[in-house]
Amino acid sequence: MLTQLAWVCVGGAVGSGARFLVSGWALQRFGPGFPWGTLAVNVVGSFLLGALMYVGLQTTLLSPTLRLALTTGVMGGFTTYSTFNYETVEYLRERAWWMGALNVTVTLLGCLGAGVLGLGLARWVFGPR
Repeated sequence: MLTQLAWVCVGGAVGSGARFLVSGWALQRFGPGFPWGTLAVNVVGSFLLGALMYVGLQTTLLSPTLRLALTTGVMGGFTTYSTFNYETVEYLRERAWWMGALNVTVTLLGCLGAGVLGLGLARWVFGPR
């Protein structure tokens, strides 16, 4: 149990660092007018989590500890639902209804689509089980 916790913590640090880098890149690339960094990490994280869960549960390529470190650790540190929530609430508090609705819609559809694509790609590469 303690070993698994350590791997989750290490993975969380890696995921948090990656989130910082991706969010900073998106801010520089697209500007501060919309939370592009949060959207990017949530969509990419949804894609990767879908693929990792498929590979971890349907193949023998990942040990249970590695799957835990990658999913709960890295992806848990990488994705930013709490940030998405805060940004959406701020839009609503500021009465920027359109931006709040846009953030919810694009994030929800983007993450669902990315999750389906990640699962589908993993199934295509590793075969159905």
